[in-house]
Amino acid sequence: MKAAPIRDRNDIRQYDDLVDAWWRPEAAFAALHWLAAARGRLVPEPLVDGEVLLDLGCGGGLMAPYASVYRHVGVDLSASALSVADRHGVLVVRGDVAQLPVADGAATVVVAGELLEHVRDLPAVVAEVCRVLRPGGTVVIDTINATRVARLALVGIAERLPGGPPPRIHDPELFVCPDRLRTLFAEHDVDLRVWGIRPAARDYARFLADRRHPVRMVPTRSVTLVYQGVGRKEDG
Repeated sequence: MKAAPIRDRNDIRQYDDLVDAWWRPEAAFAALHWLAAARGRLVPEPLVDGEVLLDLGCGGGLMAPYASVYRHVGVDLSASALSVADRHGVLVVRGDVAQLPVADGAATVVVAGELLEHVRDLPAVVAEVCRVLRPGGTVVIDTINATRVARLALVGIAERLPGGPPPRIHDPELFVCPDRLRTLFAEHDVDLRVWGIRPAARDYARFLADRRHPVRMVPTRSVTLVYQGVGRKEDG
């Protein structure tokens, strides 16, 4: 089997190289399955049929099991990932999250999971998230803090561990300070609350033993590494 090429950090072509791994929970995107489940617990129930959940950086559609009560629309730049998401029932749109091909206020829920640490124009992306979110709507995020500890733990160490991120998938220069993120959302009338999140130790030990058992992500006070957040857009 031909080895995958060595890509630059944060090169979107890595998702083409790993396209067969999306729905294999023991493979390279294992942690994305765990995070999708944690994200799903934060998605509110829709009030009426047909409400839209906009899934930004949807990848292979791992939010699908948690968004089935919505009209689940996924946006991504990776054509190969969108092809996988489409097969799992996501209404896919190829597009740039800094210039969304979506109408103002179209979404009741916007999910930006493991996305913000990959974008180069964070203010533009936050502005777009808030533009397409309807008044009273909910935004759900998770991302990586811009700390030295996160750089060491999630790049220097975790890329070498089972269940860790694929090597070179992250550029630590793009990691996101939570205070900055809250400020950016506040500029668009969204009050974002954040908290830390980590794998449950016992679950992770079982995963290391058999590569099958899912790992629950549990909240923690520290936002030093990975953190999660929920915001609500003010009613107009």
